[in-house]
Amino acid sequence: MNDLKYKRVLLKLSGESLMGKQGFGISAEVLDFFSDEVKKVHDVGVQLGIVIGGGNIYRGLSASSQGIHRATGDQMGMLATVINSLALQNAIEKKGIITRLMSAIEMEAIAEPYIRRRAIRHLEKGRVVIFGGGTGHPYFSTDTAASLRAVEIGADVIVKGTRVDGVYDSDPEKNPDALKFESISYIDILKKNLRIMDLTAVSLCQENNLPMMVFNMDIPGNLLKLVKGEQIGTFIS
Repeated sequence: MNDLKYKRVLLKLSGESLMGKQGFGISAEVLDFFSDEVKKVHDVGVQLGIVIGGGNIYRGLSASSQGIHRATGDQMGMLATVINSLALQNAIEKKGIITRLMSAIEMEAIAEPYIRRRAIRHLEKGRVVIFGGGTGHPYFSTDTAASLRAVEIGADVIVKGTRVDGVYDSDPEKNPDALKFESISYIDILKKNLRIMDLTAVSLCQENNLPMMVFNMDIPGNLLKLVKGEQIGTFIS
């Protein structure tokens, strides 16, 4: 572990990333790839927590347009994150890694209730901990859940895996002249209105001096390079 820059890491993944080339649902190929990337960092001694969204199954924000109350839609979205968490847990355990799924919403038949001290103990024992159910409350995104869990477990960094290689001043998939930031402050994220995470998540990271790395999760080995301190993606502090 001496060559690791970050020893306790919170990995944030979007639910949409699980779709792969599909338009909906969960891709077995993507699950296998993600679990391989998790194994690489686990094998070198990184204590890893994971928060995954549910947008590939259901989005609370879009529910209001269907006449569903925002709070109800968000609760449906939180349940979608548990489905994704179960799928990811299964894929990771196929690689021979012990995991624990902890849910902010009590459902003890399939997940442990989230208890901060127990989560830290699992990490210390070398188990990958997946945090499902968001924050357990409506009106908060899984970005905020990731920031909250990272602060609670004392993570060294949040790493947000995306399909682009960092933070840009505009959408690089739409603007070929978009400028990439090698590093940027949370203040500038807010000033420039860069939609990396929602405002609550950004504020929580800023207040607790928690750094973040935004990087391309789709490139094999990137996560391992990042925890070893290589300049991958954009550093936010």
